[in-house]
Amino acid sequence: MFPLSNVTLFPGTGAPLHIFEPRYRQMMQAALAADRVLVMATVRPEQAHEMAEAPPIYPLACAGFIQSHQELADGRFNLRLQGTQRVRILRELPATDDRLYRIGEFERLEETILDAAHCTRLRDRVTEHLTVLVREATGLALDHTMSGVASMDLATFTDSVCQTVDLPVQEKQALLEADSIDERLLRLEGTLEFHRALAQQAGTGSRPDTVH
Repeated sequence: MFPLSNVTLFPGTGAPLHIFEPRYRQMMQAALAADRVLVMATVRPEQAHEMAEAPPIYPLACAGFIQSHQELADGRFNLRLQGTQRVRILRELPATDDRLYRIGEFERLEETILDAAHCTRLRDRVTEHLTVLVREATGLALDHTMSGVASMDLATFTDSVCQTVDLPVQEKQALLEADSIDERLLRLEGTLEFHRALAQQAGTGSRPDTVH
């Protein structure tokens, strides 16, 4: 397991990573010698100060395949981890003297779409929120970037937006934990609507805690 406090991986998306700690260098060597799979777990925010130890993590995480890697001369690694599927952490195995990193047993979780028509409508709303948020933050339109996104299937669109949008760790974890693409899209739409309202409140000088 590769626990991080500031990155949440979603299926079908990629994350560039830099490995420098001895325990994770050892983890990389073991993964490369086996199936090249790591489980990226998110550390609970209130425990992020314990990163040097073995802080508590959320029980639902995302497995990823080491798509590419570069081992540097001093033993560090640069890699790209490609998310494959969500997993539930069933239990963490006891530490051993010769293993520096954490391992566990996992249950694979399937991705389902219950109502494609509803998901399509939600995708349109998500796209609208993203367009407004980017325009208000930067003054730029999203037209040149959304053309490729619009052609994605529902699951890829949903997880790609979840991966790339800048949200607090707790909110990203809540998105990852959604049982279906329908639920993830619904949560994403609501989350972006909330942040859009916050941005509008900030622009008018109103208190953001008046938004519910």
